[in-house]
Amino acid sequence: MSLYAAFLSQVQFAWLEAIRRGVCCSSETRAAGIEDSKCYRASDFDMGDPGMEEVLPQGCIAHALSFTSPRDACRASAVSTTLLSAAASEAVWDRFLPADLQSVLARADRPVDCCSKRDLFFRLCDEPVLVDGGKMTFSLDRSSGAKCYMLSARALSIQRGDTEHCWRWVSQTDSRFLEVAELINVCWLEVQGKIHSKTLSSKTTYAAYLIFKLSDHSYGLGHPLQEASVKIGTQSSTTAICLQLSDMYAHLRARRHRVAQFGQGLCSRQRLLTVEETQEAEEEVEGIGGRAPRPRDDGWMEIELGEFYNYREEGEDGEVHIHLLEVKGGHWKNGLIIEGIQIRPKRSTTRTKGSSNLTVYDRSSSTTRPTPVAFLH
Repeated sequence: MSLYAAFLSQVQFAWLEAIRRGVCCSSETRAAGIEDSKCYRASDFDMGDPGMEEVLPQGCIAHALSFTSPRDACRASAVSTTLLSAAASEAVWDRFLPADLQSVLARADRPVDCCSKRDLFFRLCDEPVLVDGGKMTFSLDRSSGAKCYMLSARALSIQRGDTEHCWRWVSQTDSRFLEVAELINVCWLEVQGKIHSKTLSSKTTYAAYLIFKLSDHSYGLGHPLQEASVKIGTQSSTTAICLQLSDMYAHLRARRHRVAQFGQGLCSRQRLLTVEETQEAEEEVEGIGGRAPRPRDDGWMEIELGEFYNYREEGEDGEVHIHLLEVKGGHWKNGLIIEGIQIRPKRSTTRTKGSSNLTVYDRSSSTTRPTPVAFLH
């Protein structure tokens, strides 16, 4: 048995015992968003430690952990004191940080200083850094360490964005940017953004999200649906989206009661919907193949515009084009407040049974979306 296989066997034994008793809770697991109702000290799971240390020194264990992911390293640190110590190694977290991190941080508006690689990793996960004169933010994905960017409204191309009676630029206290774009009145709604693929993590599936709010007097943003697309090279993703569920519900109500859309229906689009009304509007949107917005923890809303796979190797480049358009309805639109477009790794919508297992990845090609080598069940 090779040393690496022996290490996997020892980790598997300790991991199964941790699962049998209930996954541990620690500062590392909580930091990675992993927490269960039962909490144990790492010393409760030391039955696998002596054998592990006899097989491999801590440096080798840390090296093996660096081939997993930040999420799995945090989980492993709760299994035993040996893994806890190895998972805290600078070598592990240095591997999880992007190779070009220093060049990215050189573009930051303010210096980013941390006492350890691990602290730097979690700071970049929790506190996006303004770069390029405040027109973008940079952060890391907590689970994978992949690079995330958010393009501010000023970094986007907004049709008639500099026309005062169409759009205005205002400050929002809860925005990370100095200015956001507020829609005053347009018939032609078009927003475009682009980013170089070389700035993103390679071999990673990304999704683009519009980050926005609606003013109290917003209207015309629910029906007809807007068209969103994301394109890179020969890849193209197109979908229909609904920015304003209350406007969609107004359309449904007008259609149901056969009233003019700008008569009785207008009142309902300017109020908050009940849970039942929201669900009805969402079902209507999904029934015609569209996407509905979702609230965020920061007080804004987001809606997915499309996804793409960044297949390019490190150093190779191409442009990712993001497009939002609604011109078919021909009616006036008002009250859309755009903070920006966020590009971050796509989350899987389904989880298979036992998906909490530790996964070991092959990073021989220095990619951030590695190919699974082994799964510890």
